Amino acid sequence: MNRFVKRVLDFFTAGIALIVLSPLIGLVAAIIYLAMGRPVCFQHVRPGYQAMPFKLWKFRTMTNARDSSGNLLPDEQRLTRCGALLRRSSLDELPQLWNVLKGEMSLVGPRPLLMEYLSMYTAAEARRHEVKPGLTGWAQVNGRNALSWPARLNLDCWYVEHWSLALDVQILLRTIFQVIMRSNISYEGHATMPRFTRGDRTEP
Repeated sequence: MNRFVKRVLDFFTAGIALIVLSPLIGLVAAIIYLAMGRPVCFQHVRPGYQAMPFKLWKFRTMTNARDSSGNLLPDEQRLTRCGALLRRSSLDELPQLWNVLKGEMSLVGPRPLLMEYLSMYTAAEARRHEVKPGLTGWAQVNGRNALSWPARLNLDCWYVEHWSLALDVQILLRTIFQVIMRSNISYEGHATMPRFTRGDRTEP
């Protein structure tokens, strides 16, 4: 029953938010278009509930600059000033309200990571896919991108085991505060968050 209520709240909240924030979404899209050109948004396949793939929507914050071999340059070299501002304010995540409306995501849940990480999770870490991914989550309000990968995945699993509507409300309220404070936007020494590797579990 609680999960049904969660879905209903997700649907109506995302729908209302898309309507209320449509002027802001349009303004952000126009700024990105003027600063970086097309596309304004991009889609990326991510694992959702039960690790089923879905297309995540996001405002573009980086260029597609590549090296002489055709490989994308590091994030810090592709992240634009406009993109950095969008990330600090979390405005780049607004298109994901559409994913929430469609039922592919929830307002609260573990953040959807990359498909290539699926084979690297332990059995415990894979439990993060027992719930829908979220716009924000327990890991995001307890360190966000400043966390190490093991800590982040452990917090995701804690959320799965302790989920409740009251916990979701707490996370949403803390998220609002965190967005205002613009804290823990990136991992130390990185423009965003380093990629997850099997070696990350050797961290203290």
